[in-house]
Amino acid sequence: MNKPYVIGISGGSGSGKTSFIKELVKNVGKEYISVVSQDDYYLPKKKQRTDKKGKVNFDLPTAIDRELFFKDMQRLINNIAIEKTEYTFNNRNKKPKTIKVAPTPILVMEGLFIFHFGEIWDLLDLTVFLHADDNTRLMRRLKRDKEERGYPEKDVQYQWKNHVKPCYQKYLKPYRGAADLVVNNNRTYQPGLSVLTSYLNTILQGKKNLALV
Repeated sequence: MNKPYVIGISGGSGSGKTSFIKELVKNVGKEYISVVSQDDYYLPKKKQRTDKKGKVNFDLPTAIDRELFFKDMQRLINNIAIEKTEYTFNNRNKKPKTIKVAPTPILVMEGLFIFHFGEIWDLLDLTVFLHADDNTRLMRRLKRDKEERGYPEKDVQYQWKNHVKPCYQKYLKPYRGAADLVVNNNRTYQPGLSVLTSYLNTILQGKKNLALV
């Protein structure tokens, strides 16, 4: 197998990255595209930094096992499968799964800091930034963190004000203008998804043609 085409997908919390990528995989075909999520590379809670009130701040680049994330990316680029334990966001009711990622023609790296991490940015063939306004992202985060992670609303609001928003301004927003494709998702990401799907189908056809030569 030749080197995969590597896509980086970033955007603030609540911008819709997870849903966007699920539909992208469905559109392109799971046999052609694999996904590595930065969310599965959080360091243990005891290694996380805390703010002035002693609250753990998961919204800093230092929250991620950056070295392992990069190594796994390199393995996949070199057509070596990886295994990783799912990160469950401290949800005691959820049993972590073993995530297996096989090499495919298209590799998606997704997460908050993949553009901020220079070694990741340098290996990306295409960069995609999902954008939504602050109020929209907050409403989505409140819903997600209550339903999927069991967080009280007051904790989510605290994190948003003191961790999430400052993180977005410092580590994500500066890269929005540098991305190859910006997908606006205040209401729907479908137009951007259609553009990216068509482009990736063209990339795949080119890879298939090369394989026949």
